[in-house]
Amino acid sequence: MTTTIHVDENCLFCKIVKGTIPSFKIYEDEHTFVFLDINPIADGHMLVIPKYHGETLGDLPDDVLSKLLPVAKKVALATGVPQYNIVQNNGKLAFQHVFHVHFHVVPKPNEKEGLIIGEQNWPQKPLDKDALAATAERIRNKL
Repeated sequence: MTTTIHVDENCLFCKIVKGTIPSFKIYEDEHTFVFLDINPIADGHMLVIPKYHGETLGDLPDDVLSKLLPVAKKVALATGVPQYNIVQNNGKLAFQHVFHVHFHVVPKPNEKEGLIIGEQNWPQKPLDKDALAATAERIRNKL
């Protein structure tokens, strides 16, 4: 099944795909559009977006979603930087700023460039085995 393209005329990224807002396009195919981030955190920081408008990952049909990660892999490898992050945020609390699904591909050429995650930004909570087992069971039951 191939999902038809769905756009939101008020969406910044839909306008980029349409060409009404300029971008530094890296790659485009029938389902996917890739362009450089205009506020990069590393040289080669790109956004991989579907041409189908969905605000969050849960809004995308699976056939649209299945096209994105192979493209993210392809453009990440094309940077020539063997270490990189691929990040996708859903919702304002999760730091999503443009409400059109997008994957950040961020090359990590060294310790000082690229995505930097510190304890203050990624606080870890130690849990015991019983709590982990209960969490795993709760999620499995919803699949």
